[in-house]
Amino acid sequence: MNYRHAFHAGNFADCTKHALLVWIVRAFRRKPAPFRVLDTHAGAGAYDLGSEEARHGGEWQAGIGRLLDVSKGPLADYAALVREAGAPPARYPGSPALLRALLRPEDRLVCVELHPEEHAALRSRFRADPQVSVHQRDAWEALRALTPFPERRGLVLMDPPFEQPGEFERLSEGLALVARRFRGAVQAAWYPVKHRAPIRAFHASVETAELRNVVAAELWLREPIDPSRLNGCGLLVVNPPWGFEAEARGILAALLDRLGTGERGHGWAVTRIAEE
Repeated sequence: MNYRHAFHAGNFADCTKHALLVWIVRAFRRKPAPFRVLDTHAGAGAYDLGSEEARHGGEWQAGIGRLLDVSKGPLADYAALVREAGAPPARYPGSPALLRALLRPEDRLVCVELHPEEHAALRSRFRADPQVSVHQRDAWEALRALTPFPERRGLVLMDPPFEQPGEFERLSEGLALVARRFRGAVQAAWYPVKHRAPIRAFHASVETAELRNVVAAELWLREPIDPSRLNGCGLLVVNPPWGFEAEARGILAALLDRLGTGERGHGWAVTRIAEE
């Protein structure tokens, strides 16, 4: 309940998550059938980068601030969407804003946010939008209540703040729950990379849960050996759209080229955690 994403909006982790997310949603648009997206930790929807919170850390300057001039290559689509939303230092679109920008008239977005102030901002943003519904409820309870989708086609995005112990366990349980209830859903789960032990345990738990067709895309700015720092992040994708692994490699390489600082041990990886 204490987490406020405004302090971190537009940082390298947002850029990694959102660049991959934009590609995934574009892939849904290849087919004419409608789809739905459930964003379980939606936040406020968009962020003022001139706010006191954003200025406090200035994290966006080492993130989206380095990508705004991109017009070609794997990051061009993502960068263009951010510019259309109002380029920094004005504002940064959170996942709800980016997702909404990619919907066709027949598609739907469901946003879940528990924090009262974040929820109020999100509801205000989408108050008059018939394609978006906003819920104030616990994300993990929402997975059971709001899946499967009526369209039988869609994406579940899980992006917990990792502020409380047990988030990796809850994330693994959430992925397994959705896989049981909505086998065909594409699931995308963001996670921090501070040091390797929790990541190995998380990936192992996904395998133990017998999830199929799972890929992890990770980027790290430095060797992940210091548990007190956000050294990198990952997006674990269940049932990735065709071509995701190849495209993710290009996106991660381009991100590291722009956002990397040359620190020892930096890199990226696209790893298959479970076969189809």
